[in-house]
Amino acid sequence: MIDRIGSVESIQPGKQHGPQNRVHSTVNTDSIVLSLEAREQGELYRAVELVSSAPDARQNRVAELKRKIQDPSYLNDTLIQSTADKIMKSFGF
Repeated sequence: MIDRIGSVESIQPGKQHGPQNRVHSTVNTDSIVLSLEAREQGELYRAVELVSSAPDARQNRVAELKRKIQDPSYLNDTLIQSTADKIMKSFGF
């Protein structure tokens, strides 16, 4: 003989059984958290890339100075003394 383990609910009228037509709205988003070191490295990388891609704004000035230095009359005692004074002044002397 088999004994009944639990009660069996009868299907009552008005109750819906099975899948219901409800819409569940869930928003799944992915996110990451970067460490301070990673953010600093990223900023440094972007700065290096920016500097590397920027044109050398002083190319004209460098070419002009190279041309002047090759001229023997350009380097004279007055120019050397003036340059030395500017260097000393920049160091606070």
